[in-house]
Amino acid sequence: MTRDYRCTTGLYRPQFEKDSCGFGLIAQMDGVAGHALVQSAVKALARMTHRGAVAADGKSGDGCGLLLKKPDYFFRRVCAELGIALSDTYAVGNLFLNNDPQTAGRTKSLIEKELARQGLRLAGWRRVPIDTSTLGAQALNMLPVIEQLFVNAASHVDIETFERQLFIARRRAEKQARREDPVFYVNSLSSRLVLYKGLVMPRLLPVLYPDLTDPGLESSLCVFHQRFSTNTLPQWRLAQPFRLLAHNGEINTIQGNRNWANARSHKFNTPLIPDIDAIRPLVTGDDSDSASVDNMLEVLVMGGMDIFLATRMMMPPAWQNLDSIDPDLRAFYEFYSMHMEPWDGPAGIVMTDGRFAACVLDRNGLRPARYTITHDRVITLASETGVHDHNAADVQAKGRLGPGQMIAVDTSNGELLSPERIHERLKKRQPYKQWLKVHKTTLETSVGDRDYLEPPIDRKS
Repeated sequence: MTRDYRCTTGLYRPQFEKDSCGFGLIAQMDGVAGHALVQSAVKALARMTHRGAVAADGKSGDGCGLLLKKPDYFFRRVCAELGIALSDTYAVGNLFLNNDPQTAGRTKSLIEKELARQGLRLAGWRRVPIDTSTLGAQALNMLPVIEQLFVNAASHVDIETFERQLFIARRRAEKQARREDPVFYVNSLSSRLVLYKGLVMPRLLPVLYPDLTDPGLESSLCVFHQRFSTNTLPQWRLAQPFRLLAHNGEINTIQGNRNWANARSHKFNTPLIPDIDAIRPLVTGDDSDSASVDNMLEVLVMGGMDIFLATRMMMPPAWQNLDSIDPDLRAFYEFYSMHMEPWDGPAGIVMTDGRFAACVLDRNGLRPARYTITHDRVITLASETGVHDHNAADVQAKGRLGPGQMIAVDTSNGELLSPERIHERLKKRQPYKQWLKVHKTTLETSVGDRDYLEPPIDRKS
């Protein structure tokens, strides 16, 4: 007999929860958007139903979702119908709001105020159409109000600055709203991405959100996830993906990672975020381990790092004892190991910033990730095979990731970035070069350049 310790007061311990989530991504490598790709992602998600759990009501799931590259045509059409005027550069946010109208109204006013503080212009609000018949009693009982927010950028602002303004406004609003409204949650607020998620069975996600079945909703990139609750109980806000990533596994070092991230947060300084105190804590401690990973990755990216550097800083491969490792690569990892300790799994992560679609395994390599590339230049990567139908004649290449490896697709130029290509990219322009120049002289030993970053051995000890 299996005992459900969740129902036994005092015996439940969240740290004993284990994870068997399913994750994946589908991307058209040349950035060509289409509704068929969204349908493929929905189908792949449905085939991972066994990777999650279902409540006794038969409908309430642990959570699933799709993180999409923003379907521009769809949102421009919808906003035109609602009389919402969008500028050339605009953002869309998906928000969970309180069912109490007064509380939700205060929260909406709060985020509008913070957007205005960043010099951004509110375009309008949209109540997201949903079909609640897809929800079980448990999910329905916790169902928030789901609305979309549209924000126009100033004419002189570039995309990177716009994204950063949205991030700062969101974090400031979140900090203030959580004091009185635990329901409020910003799933996504971006000019590049939009997120649809909920406590629903995967096959019913496009029924819950009719937007996903609209032929005009076209995307070139989808990250998808089916959750099995790990160190938290199911909540709408904790369904995955998050704002940049989806995670399969556990972060077994999570308490230390959170403590260190917040303890050293006063050292996180960047001219790109002048008032960083206003958005602390950088990493939340009351959400899931996956949410904390997303928090940290987002802070590093918004602080000016590209997604590859930020990811490899958090999840390096096992480089310390590799005799054959490139000296420059060893220098790179040793330099960044002084700034952040690894976020160790077992863990697999799929992520996107709207341009790159990527997957990384932590150095343990205990979560599978297999990919297939077809002749129509669509890459499908998932935690298991069989999530997407392929004729053998259509397959151009396939493979899997090993421990500590990272693979990516650049949808702006159609380039597939292998683990080796990503390492070459990282070595070229990083600040560890000056550090390396100094330490190569002081630490070089007679063994050769391969060991120049090894500290000299004190033979007396």
